[in-house]
Amino acid sequence: MRAVVVRSLVKKFGEFAALRGISFEVEEGEIFGLVGPNGAGKTTTFRIIATLLLPTSGKVAVYGRDVVSEAHEVRKIISYLPEDAGAYRYLTGFEYLKLIAEIYFGKGRDSEEALELGIKLSGLGDRLYDKMKTYSKGMKRRVQVARALMVKPKLAILDEPTVGLDVLHARDIRDTIKDFSKTYETTVLVSSHNMREVEELCSRVALINRGRILVQGSIFDLLKDHGVPDLESLFIRLVKGD
Repeated sequence: MRAVVVRSLVKKFGEFAALRGISFEVEEGEIFGLVGPNGAGKTTTFRIIATLLLPTSGKVAVYGRDVVSEAHEVRKIISYLPEDAGAYRYLTGFEYLKLIAEIYFGKGRDSEEALELGIKLSGLGDRLYDKMKTYSKGMKRRVQVARALMVKPKLAILDEPTVGLDVLHARDIRDTIKDFSKTYETTVLVSSHNMREVEELCSRVALINRGRILVQGSIFDLLKDHGVPDLESLFIRLVKGD
């Protein structure tokens, strides 16, 4: 079964068309990248898949469930990490993860297991017990990634998971995502404007610009077919010819 199927998706905000009939599919268990510059339509696409925005037209299904008519069922099997996810300044990282675990699972063994996994995924050690107002941006992002993954969703939607982070923190988060997806066979849909990073993380990608998909497929095949060394070179070539 396809994890995500997007067909002729259009989203308009007034007269502005943020998405102009995009289509792509995500295979179960893969890490798929939606890649493009800021304002390309990545976040709008993710919010529709996450049932937070209604499409103007087109269809989106997550594991066979329609995101409009079956939104409640979709929400049971996904997690969504927004690009601008904040932190509760006066909670510790531990308290925050515990709160999320209990929201999802109540009090009991499932909640405890989710919390244990979140603690491990955060990688913060004893700092997890400090208030989040003392955390660096990288630490806050690690807690948010842990929050999104610890509930073991069938589909994790991660919007710019390493945005604004230094090289070391970004690599830690990429490694966490890759290891988690492999260990728990979780499908991951990730967006980024950092194309070099996506080459490390994803097996297949769709390049998006101005609300349209320019090209999609396996990274290896795309680079080979277009005779370019990397995704950044491919994107520049496609945009110039767009």
